[in-house]
Amino acid sequence: MAKKAKTEPEIKETTSGFNAIQFLQGTKEELSKVVWPSRQQLISESVAVLLMVILSATTIYFVDQLFLWLSGQIF
Repeated sequence: MAKKAKTEPEIKETTSGFNAIQFLQGTKEELSKVVWPSRQQLISESVAVLLMVILSATTIYFVDQLFLWLSGQIF
């Protein structure tokens, strides 16, 4: 039975190295595809993130205080 030869994807090799102009053009092209949030959406999501950070920090603080109190009682 004959084996099928694997076809490997061709990889372009560049001999010139880094090209800043092409990089900036590519970056500009990609940024034009970005869907930017509205001001309202940005504010509401920022507030949600801040509230979650505050809630997480508060929870960690109280758990830390609980363990501090427990270790004081045990030792």
